[in-house]
Parts: sequence; C-alpha cells; structure tokens
Amino acid sequence: EVQLVESGGGLVEPGGSLTLSCKGTGFRFEDYAIGWFRQAPGKEREGVSCFDKGLYDIHYADSVKGRFTTSLDRAKRTVYLQMNSLTPDDTGVYYCAAGPVVDWDSAEQYDYWGQGTQVTVSS
Repeated sequence: EVQLVESGGGLVEPGGSLTLSCKGTGFRFEDYAIGWFRQAPGKEREGVSCFDKGLYDIHYADSVKGRFTTSLDRAKRTVYLQMNSLTPDDTGVYYCAAGPVVDWDSAEQYDYWGQGTQVTVSS
C-alpha cells in the first residue's frame, strides 16, 4: 500500500530556514504526483509545491516562489522541501500527498496523505 512519512518540522524564528522530507513507498512516480500542502489554524489546506506525474514538471504556490525549493532523491524515494526566509504566515502543519491528480493544488484530488509535520515560525 501507499505510505507517506513526513519529517523535519520544528520551531524557527522569522527569516530562518527548515528542510522537510517525505519518503513515499508503494507507488510508481509515473502514476502519482507528489505534492506538499500546509494548513494553518483556522484556514483551509493549501498547495505549496508539487512534482507532476512522471516528475517532469514542478509547481509552486505564488506565496512561496523564490523562497521554497522542492527536490527529489530518487534512490531514497524521498521528496524534500527546502524553506528559506520563513515568516509567521508559513506556520502550519505540512503534509505530503500523492495521487493521480489533474490540478496539482487541489487537495481533494489526492488519494494518499502523510501524517503531517508541524512548522512554527515565531519569535
């Protein structure tokens, strides 16, 4: 079965950096997109970044372009999200997701989700 496990969250001051990781097993990259989502208290879940099916394209939310970078270690089946210049607005639970999606930032289209990892940006 498909399993996704996130790690790397924590507490960081504004302007700092964190790198999240997501190890995915039980699926083929040719079949499933791999996305990062986040959800802040009182807000809806939003897409952060995504590798398209087959890993041929990468998408970023406008709010994180130029600050966040996603990458993949194929051998380790691990997707990374490098987050720089963090602000309090980046606070939330970050989730890794996978599925045969059409719209990369539509959470409803993803079939599988990790447990989430908390990112808190605060002084």
